[in-house]
Amino acid sequence: MIGFLTWQWSPLTRRRLESFCRNRRGLWSLWVFLALLLVSLPAEFIANDKPLLILFKGRCYVPALRAYPETAFGGDFETEADYRDPLLMDDLIEAGGGRVVWPPVHWSYRTVDRESSEPSPARPSSRHWLGTDDQGRDVLARALYGFRLSVLFGFALTGISTVVGVLMGLWQGFSGGWVDLLVQRFMELWGSMPSLYLLIIMASFVVPSFWTLLSLLLLFNWMGLVYVVRAETLRTRNLEYVRAARALGLSGLRIALRHVLPNAMVTTLTFIPFNLAASLTTLTSLDFLGLGLPPGSPSLGEMLQQGKANLHAPWLGLTAFLVLAVTFTLVVFIGEGVRDVFDPRRAVGAPETRR
Repeated sequence: MIGFLTWQWSPLTRRRLESFCRNRRGLWSLWVFLALLLVSLPAEFIANDKPLLILFKGRCYVPALRAYPETAFGGDFETEADYRDPLLMDDLIEAGGGRVVWPPVHWSYRTVDRESSEPSPARPSSRHWLGTDDQGRDVLARALYGFRLSVLFGFALTGISTVVGVLMGLWQGFSGGWVDLLVQRFMELWGSMPSLYLLIIMASFVVPSFWTLLSLLLLFNWMGLVYVVRAETLRTRNLEYVRAARALGLSGLRIALRHVLPNAMVTTLTFIPFNLAASLTTLTSLDFLGLGLPPGSPSLGEMLQQGKANLHAPWLGLTAFLVLAVTFTLVVFIGEGVRDVFDPRRAVGAPETRR
């Protein structure tokens, strides 16, 4: 497995990958996190209130990917078919010799179970494996969709803020002088602003959505890596090989991107997993306070808020807690493995010293 991961990289990168693979806790955390992510990405094929496949009168229908009117199955209405309607499923499709393939979980994150025999929130049963919330929605489906949404939001926020922070720190540290001074003063003023209150004010003017919330959080999240990249750039720009590149007549932009940036990225990579965990925490906190995603979205923070409001239904809070605890634990273990690989006190390929 190590050879498969490292065959096409440089010798230094191969040694670092081999060092990470020897960290069994970080390696297993990475595999488990990737497995959970791969399972949650096709969530529509795992938890959905629409069938995956319908074979009806010699035609193949895929309701999970495309909307079909009720008239396609012999109904009377041109609106989208309701596949939870017994009249449609029993009297039209199955009576007509059709075959239906359902996903493992017959509920979507927004489906309300109006035929449940128990009041909402309903306890776990064979109908709802992890119970329902206070609106009658399946907890397992909401946890699956919520995990996917949280991780993708964290990836987007971490990736964009990392690019902006690295470029800003590189420009600030490589330019120096008045540029460094003015940017530092701007960051001190911008960082001293109460970000939570600004988010509350902006949320009252802007309709909350995935992209608007991402844009608002990017206003403050990019500053985390600027100081690290700036300090590394200030240390690197006066080294001998940078002076030699200047003596050869290379432009400042080419020197910064080709010779200074790779050294700054070594330190940056160790912070990315922890920034991802911080992004997940921020989204969960805002959703818990009701300032995050729109109502009805599959949110782990909303599940925590429902668990707090319904203490007599412990499956709500326990499900959200377990999903968040497992996610944060895996991300932190991966971050610790990456940090140990790039730790200068642990030379790559050097024998480990006894404590």
